[in-house]
This record gives sequence, structure tokens and C-alpha cells, in this order.
Amino acid sequence: METLLLNADAVDDHSPMPAVVDAVRDAFAAHARGDAVMPPKSYVDLPQYGGDFRSMPAYLQTDDWDAAGLKWVNSHPENPRRHDLPTVMATMCYSDPETGFPLAIMDGTTLTTKRTGAAAAVATDRLAVRDASTLGLVGAGVQAGAQLDAILTVRPIETVVVADADAERARAFVETIGDRVDARVGSTPEAVACDVVSTTTPVREPIVDAEAVGDHTHVNAVGADAPGKHELADCLLMAATLVVDDREQCTHSGEINVPYAAGRLTDDDIHAELGAVVIGEATGRTDADGVTVFDSTGLAVQDVAAAHVVYERASAAGAGVSFDLLGR
Repeated sequence: METLLLNADAVDDHSPMPAVVDAVRDAFAAHARGDAVMPPKSYVDLPQYGGDFRSMPAYLQTDDWDAAGLKWVNSHPENPRRHDLPTVMATMCYSDPETGFPLAIMDGTTLTTKRTGAAAAVATDRLAVRDASTLGLVGAGVQAGAQLDAILTVRPIETVVVADADAERARAFVETIGDRVDARVGSTPEAVACDVVSTTTPVREPIVDAEAVGDHTHVNAVGADAPGKHELADCLLMAATLVVDDREQCTHSGEINVPYAAGRLTDDDIHAELGAVVIGEATGRTDADGVTVFDSTGLAVQDVAAAHVVYERASAAGAGVSFDLLGR
């Protein structure tokens, strides 16, 4: 057997968003049913280089397939300035659960972008109003595009309002999506009044006020991925129906980490994990719900599920470069 090497273009070509959304939905269900093994994310801090590594291993089993893998990802904020390299780079090792054979080594950065958008789509499908047609994007980076691509698979979005601290970046992003939706640049209050909102910024002081959000808006809070990061006002979080991808991760480093650490938000304020909603153990949106919030930190089972999609499709297409990693 040979191992398949897949670069960013190959991963992108063989991860159609509808398939990734379906696979990530299956991953949340497996996690909720106990059909997954997902140790906590581990960190290797390197203060001498101003960065760190994070390892994210997982195994999951669905009715139709099982898969295992490990994502190895860094965060070195000084990379662009010092080394002309991205701040974050990820590599995915995708393995055969039965034998442990390394089936593929693939770019994990593109994979992460897509599975993050897919998770928001799964949450939007369960928590947003059925006829949601407007989407607000707070933050106009790479993840904003993934959010749009994914949410379009579950809701008939017609209008998109884009807000970003960098007005030029917001305008440039609007130009790239204008052929698919009616898109315009707006303020953050205008964006968060939409039916569905995705926030993808790295801020540490909340930029989304409760008063600005629509009465029945669903918010995908994606930006917070480390302690201290915080996009949504505490009063908004406490008043909303709050769903998390993983309680431990979210209370440590997700959108809710700041008010949770301060005791302003407790376990009783968390409605459910998304997997429980997916399998019907917890309710999704009801007629009585007002604002709903999904706190997305990103789970290793999502990476493995997305890698499964990529590997199966790339293998069938003869894509990538096969090589004898074991040298046998």
C-alpha cells in the first residue's frame, strides 16, 4: 500500500461543501452517541518562538464508515512579519483504523477552513429560522467565505451584509461573492440584525451588542479559539439559547470562556452540545426561541470527517501523489 500526499489545491478540489457538511453532521452525531474517541486537544507551548503547536487526534464510527486521524497545527503570530509564512498551518494524517496504515497526509489548513464552515452550517440548520434569507458576516477573512459556502447548503440565503474593521477588505470580499448573492458592506449592527450571523474575528472585547441582534437571529460565534477571546456581549450570551460544540473546549477557549471564568455564565446557561441536538436528545429551534448562539471551537472529529471526504474522493479520482512512506 502507498500513502497519498494531497496539497491544498487537491484538498480543495475534493471537498465539496455539501459532502463536508454531511460528514461533519455525522461526526457530531457519532460524538454524541459515544461512537467517537476524541482526547482533549494538547498544546506544545514555545514562548521562545512566540508560538505553539496543537495536536488533535480522533476516531469516529458512523453507520457507513469509520475513520481516524490526527491534525497537527501551529499558531505563530509573528510568522508573516518575520518569516513570510502564514500564522497558522496544519497537516492532517489520515489513517486506516483497522491497521493503522497512514492512508494520506494532506494539507490541514484548507481542511480546517471547510470543516469550520460546515459546523456552522450544521448548527444553522438546527437553530436558525427555516426561511432565513439574510446572512451577516462580521469579519471578512478566509473563514467568512467558508461560512457563506456552507450556510448556503442549508438555507436560501439571498442577501449578505459584510462588516469588517478593514473597510477595503470588506469591499473586496463583497466583490468576490456578488455573483451568487446580493451582497453589500455594512456596519456590525446592520450585519447582526440578519436572520443568520457568523462572527469570525479575533477580538478580546465584545463587538456584538444584544440590542443590535434581531429578535430571532441565529449567531455562529466562530472567532474565539483561545482564552480571553470574546466577540459577543455577555448579556447576549446569557439571554440566548446557547449551544456549544464541546462543553470543555468552549468553557476553556470558546466564545463563552470569559463570562464562564468570571462566573457570569454557568453550566445551567448552556442548552446543549450540538451533537445532542443533531441526534434529537436536545431540542433545536422552537417557535418559542428568540436568539440562538452556537459556540464553535472546532473538534478533531470534524477534521477526521472532512479528511474522510477528501481521501475517498481524491482516491477515486486518482488525485495527489502516491508514495511508499513505509519503504517496504
